[in-house]
Amino acid sequence: MYRVSIENVAEYDRALVKAALVRLLEPLGGMERFVKPGERVLIKPNMLAAKPPEAAVTTHPELLRAVIELVKEAGGTPLVGDSPGIGSPRKVAERSGLLRVIEETGAQFVPFTDSKPIAGTGTFREFELATPYLEADRLINLPKLKTHEMMTMTCCVKNLFGAVVGTQKAAWHLKAGADKDFFARMLLEVYRLREPDLNIVDAVVAMEGNGPGSGDPVPFGVLLAGDNALAADVVAAELAAIPNKLLYVETAARALDLPGCRREEIECVGVQPKEAGCPPLRLPHLSDVQFGLPRFLKTRLKNQLTSRPEMIEGSCQLCGICVNACPPKAIRVQGGRLRFDYQRCIRCMCCRELCPHGALQLKDGWLLKLIKKK
Repeated sequence: MYRVSIENVAEYDRALVKAALVRLLEPLGGMERFVKPGERVLIKPNMLAAKPPEAAVTTHPELLRAVIELVKEAGGTPLVGDSPGIGSPRKVAERSGLLRVIEETGAQFVPFTDSKPIAGTGTFREFELATPYLEADRLINLPKLKTHEMMTMTCCVKNLFGAVVGTQKAAWHLKAGADKDFFARMLLEVYRLREPDLNIVDAVVAMEGNGPGSGDPVPFGVLLAGDNALAADVVAAELAAIPNKLLYVETAARALDLPGCRREEIECVGVQPKEAGCPPLRLPHLSDVQFGLPRFLKTRLKNQLTSRPEMIEGSCQLCGICVNACPPKAIRVQGGRLRFDYQRCIRCMCCRELCPHGALQLKDGWLLKLIKKK
């Protein structure tokens, strides 16, 4: 059985979070089980974009503070690092409040800028992952619970995609295209190449709707922890009332028969899911119903069966972030507005995920509209 611990936490009060974290880890053996004196411990928060803590886009700084303090109390040397979706790691860390905590606690900031190759497990021959991520003695995964327009939910496994540095993320999006199963299997490959020693989920305030960057913060009221990332994700999805059929990572994990992906092999300790009082998360916009169709039909009906991004008049600042972030280079600025090449667009929604102004909306194809009405 894989243990997942749950604790209710009402707000990000410093003392409240620290006390809750101690209770959360106690049934798992405490931080001392995961960190030994002298070990270099990499803490991997969610640093998607340069947004303030109240936007619920990044891991909250007070949770990071509590984790750093417990690592130091256990005798470990805390390192903090990630590779953001857009912007420099330092700028994102500063805007999100994480850099201040790193400096105040004496932890070391190790932005993911350099990577090195690592052999895959078979399905994928080789990956490039961040050097600090691979070289640390211990890995503590610190994701934010959010909905996700491509994967439905982002939590422990998806957070590890941050170990893929910079433009290599776009390359993997381009390889996957709109194939959610391929993308899910790729995420599982990253997870299997360096499984975290401990996963602690920030779900005091979660994100619902069009996450992971443009959704709405929602009080969720819990922290979760477990030594198996898949098991923690399964419980997080249960708390959020997300149907199994929409969880692409978990579906791919079951096909691979990976440990921790089945609810019957998970034991919840601390607060039980039915007693946690978490609200169901409002799911992302249904943007694609072409799965399972033959390739020739997908090609012909792509625009009719999917949603496509478009500019919201008056909101777009023409900052160019979406243009630079688009994996297939399907966006350009022309005539004072954004222009999209929808035949080239792979519907990864990276443009919406990373837009700092919330200036992109989804427009449904006519067949998708008809299916939704039915």
